[in-house]
Amino acid sequence: MLDIKTFKSALEQLEEERKIPKEKILDAIEQAMAAAYKKDYGKKGQIIRAKFDLETGKTDFFQVKIVVDETIVRMEEEGEEKEYSVKEEGDERPHFNPEHHILLEDAKKIKKDVELNDEVVFPLESKDDYGRIAAQTAKQVIIQRIREAERTSIIDEYGIKEGEIVSGIVQKVERGNVYVDFNRATGILPAEEQIPGEFFQRGARIRAYLYSVEDTPRGINLRLSHTHPKFLEKLFAAEAPEVQSGIVEIKSIAREAGSRSKIAVFSNDEHIDPVGSCVGQKGTRVNTVTAELSGEKIDIIPWSEDPKEFVSNSLSPAKVLSIKIDEKDHKAVIEVADDQLSLAIGKGGQNVRLAAKLTGWRIDIQGNGKEVVAADGEKVEITEEAEEKVEKIEE
Repeated sequence: MLDIKTFKSALEQLEEERKIPKEKILDAIEQAMAAAYKKDYGKKGQIIRAKFDLETGKTDFFQVKIVVDETIVRMEEEGEEKEYSVKEEGDERPHFNPEHHILLEDAKKIKKDVELNDEVVFPLESKDDYGRIAAQTAKQVIIQRIREAERTSIIDEYGIKEGEIVSGIVQKVERGNVYVDFNRATGILPAEEQIPGEFFQRGARIRAYLYSVEDTPRGINLRLSHTHPKFLEKLFAAEAPEVQSGIVEIKSIAREAGSRSKIAVFSNDEHIDPVGSCVGQKGTRVNTVTAELSGEKIDIIPWSEDPKEFVSNSLSPAKVLSIKIDEKDHKAVIEVADDQLSLAIGKGGQNVRLAAKLTGWRIDIQGNGKEVVAADGEKVEITEEAEEKVEKIEE
């Protein structure tokens, strides 16, 4: 005998802890009961539904028939076998099945305003030996439906968080991948999405950028990243209210995770300094973001729709003497003083490479009127002359 009080309490617990609506669980139970009843007592083609009363624990069963006429189904001719699923070539109408269909003229005797394709419901008798057999069948279907409902609930919950920063607990580190517990789902921070040198301790709280929610046969996977450019943007949004509100926009990001990044910022309010908003008083905001990213250096550049100004700004901290823009080849030719050459190029060409990636322009740098370096955002080509000059300056 079903203990209704305990059952209702279990439903409420599932709804609260697993975020599965009570209505979905009841629907799963009714479908399971109907499937079990049809398996033991149903006939071919029957549509059986169940109605479970949560107050009494009683289940009522009904047979549903679809209202049809000869335009919808093919009536059997005399001597024709009852193969309801067989269709004649060129005739897509199914055979009339008295267990599945009811003719319009007969349906009108039951309900006057009935129309084609409506449903007519007939109560079915209860069976004394139904309980034990039904319970086993129903149990399996209920478990399956609850799992499906839970998966849907998790996808709904975390789907809206995709593209945001999420927080969880490090569950384990295996083969370089970090598995993060989010209570109802597991996140994975792959080795390639980690900042070089990061260390993760089991049980520690971790924040990461959620870039994808995957529904796999083994469960819901939350794909996390510490290297994604958007992680940097979301961290600034958390630290700077001006970024969060949209007054200050981060127009573009160029990032070499764990080493150095450049972000281009713009203010929609002329009274708000976009760079100052991201730096914060005495550098508090940018320092907080840097600490979160394992000491990654961040250059904050004022964005400009003027390519000359934007490209010049992007080479900060180097000072540009002159710049020529080639719109056709989308190339900028920069001239800097010899003592600024090392700053403009950066260690291993990093500064100019990030500048090219940030602006989307190919950047050629000249020192003393001679071309010494070229960068396209992916790689940097440095002449031997440039390398010698940089080495001398750094010495």
